[in-house]
Amino acid sequence: MGILLIRVGLGLLFFLHGWPKLMAGPQRWAGLATGVGLTVAPAFWGFMAAIAETLGGVLLGAGFLFRVAAFLLLCDMAGALSFHLHHGDAFVGYSRPIEMMIVFAALFLTGPGRYSVDESALKTTIM
Repeated sequence: MGILLIRVGLGLLFFLHGWPKLMAGPQRWAGLATGVGLTVAPAFWGFMAAIAETLGGVLLGAGFLFRVAAFLLLCDMAGALSFHLHHGDAFVGYSRPIEMMIVFAALFLTGPGRYSVDESALKTTIM
């Protein structure tokens, strides 16, 4: 039940965090990428970050393609860490992305838990 709570809670929060970015459009996407110093195809990379948060949150919460979602969110948090370091923020500014990277790495290694789409599909396939 603990992994379920973490999965659903973080999935919902990341969906809510990513949805406005996804809906904001190419100018906002480009701003996300240039904020971390990316100059090649910034709208594409910003879009990918918004997708990682939005779709990754949904997948994480459902426990579907769970390890893919955890990895995408881990990469997204690496981008967030880069953003804060690029802007010279103090530890208090970049500690949350580090914390979330640890959580997503642990979830990646642990798996989605018993109450997930991935786990249900696995049981159905085996039986």
